[in-house]
Amino acid sequence: MSGLPGVRVVSADDVARILTYPALVDAIEAALRADIAVPARHHHTVPQPGRDATLLVMPAWTEAGERFLGCKVVAIFPDNAVQDIPSLSGGYFLMSGTTGQPLAVIDAPALTAWRTAAASALAARYLAREDAAHLLMVGAGTLAPHLIRAHSAVRPISRVTLWNRTRRRAVATAFALGAAGIEVELADDLATAVAQADIVSCATLATAPLIKGEWLQKGAHVDLVGAFTPKMREADDAVFKRARLYVDTVAALKEAGDLAGPLRRQVIRKENVRDLAALCRGKAKGRRKADEITVFKSVGMALEDLAAAMLVWRGMVAAEL
Repeated sequence: MSGLPGVRVVSADDVARILTYPALVDAIEAALRADIAVPARHHHTVPQPGRDATLLVMPAWTEAGERFLGCKVVAIFPDNAVQDIPSLSGGYFLMSGTTGQPLAVIDAPALTAWRTAAASALAARYLAREDAAHLLMVGAGTLAPHLIRAHSAVRPISRVTLWNRTRRRAVATAFALGAAGIEVELADDLATAVAQADIVSCATLATAPLIKGEWLQKGAHVDLVGAFTPKMREADDAVFKRARLYVDTVAALKEAGDLAGPLRRQVIRKENVRDLAALCRGKAKGRRKADEITVFKSVGMALEDLAAAMLVWRGMVAAEL
């Protein structure tokens, strides 16, 4: 951790040393119950020869207790994957909410991966069956290992299955997880894998639905993390017809292709969508019975980033005392 005087530069390795999933899930839950201002994020399309890129600017600040102000600036270039370059890059700028003085610049891809997975795990704490033991991970990108670890922190996961459109990437991800002590089996048939899973977590850049509602077993929980633009889809309409729907933020209704289309076609109705803050504050009910199907759709929000950045900062301060 080093940088300009007074400003700490926090690398991805630093983030991984400081954060744990149980602590981060709890931190995001606490933030959702706290007084935190979250203005609308700036969402810009940057034209590219292939798929367009996206520029996101995401501010948030605490309004009570210890005061922090933070802003994440990231660029998402989907076609980078072809060159084995990360699709997301950028930084998180954390400042004092009392004086505005800069405190730290944190690796944004690492912070985003950790908080995204933790938000999904937090939703699963309320929505997945308490005995959910079989996790299917759809997609073998950067988020896959994080989502597997995060879900395992809140549910008794004893079996992990991985499916990816490209088997080579699936093999590489499974090998890396195996080396870290997480045994993963590869699936060739997605329909069969979905039908057997208690939790289906999907983190892809798919533009057409991968998950079909007819495949889901009763009592399944579906965690949709990809499809963060209106042109992307991970689940078909039948998934939403069978399930109770929850989102991290109501912005997902406009930004996520999984929801914008079904909402327009009245497959889902806005008044039937519940958000994560309402769950955490006891204003919305989570899973009501063992055989119902639940869906959590996330697009990410600045509150999650701020909660993670604050936890990183406090971990740094504690380690140096």
